[in-house]
Amino acid sequence: MNTWMTLAAAVGALGMAVAPAAQAAGPTKATTIVLVHGAFAGSSSWNPVISELVRGGYPVIAAANPLRTLKGDADYVARIVASTPGPVVLVGHSYGGEVISMAAYGASNVKGLVFVAGLAPEAGESAASLGDRFPTGTLGHALAPPVAQANGLKDTYIEQSKYWKQFAADLPEATAIQMAATQRPVPIETLSEPAGPGAWRTLPTWFIWGSADKNIPAALHAFMARRAAAREAVEVKGASHVVMLSHPHEVAAMIERAAASH
Repeated sequence: MNTWMTLAAAVGALGMAVAPAAQAAGPTKATTIVLVHGAFAGSSSWNPVISELVRGGYPVIAAANPLRTLKGDADYVARIVASTPGPVVLVGHSYGGEVISMAAYGASNVKGLVFVAGLAPEAGESAASLGDRFPTGTLGHALAPPVAQANGLKDTYIEQSKYWKQFAADLPEATAIQMAATQRPVPIETLSEPAGPGAWRTLPTWFIWGSADKNIPAALHAFMARRAAAREAVEVKGASHVVMLSHPHEVAAMIERAAASH
């Protein structure tokens, strides 16, 4: 009994000693950054960017995008935003751009949207219809046969042998192999689901993408940035679709500028 009481007292004393240091190392900025990944990836694809943002003092949430239906995914992220106190900057990669634009629509605490190789559709547009307008992307040729689900939807993946060159060509092959094995699917029907009203029409936007993006062509990124009257539009020379992994400093710096904006 005495041994346990002594141990508890020691742990309590240790906690008192380390608490101020832990608190000092925590977030100091008021704006929360909510990161939303896209298809064929997961929330860990933001890890290098998260490290930079946390060093900058920002609280960060990397949402686990369900990747089921566009409306459902947007509702899910909207609930995270609504439960977050203070101002929020929403950041979306690829299909996650569609999600953040719909999730922010009508939200009172979202101060800006950052599209990281992200889609910004007009109401009624879809990932598929935007791709049809700029048909130089090669994603369709890299997809594996779909996997039928009980609800009738068909999950689609990037074929693992094609993942590196298609999705992440500027990363080491070993890293791309891991990403290919852990990729999360999206129903092929979701890529054709029409978007609802987009908050990029009314909120400040920032866009960053890679010139060598094979999923979403650079010309489509440039078109969406112009249409949204983006405050910044940056094309990273030679970067792939996962510009947040190959160029995390540039991506994090843009997010911080968005968070600091008025």
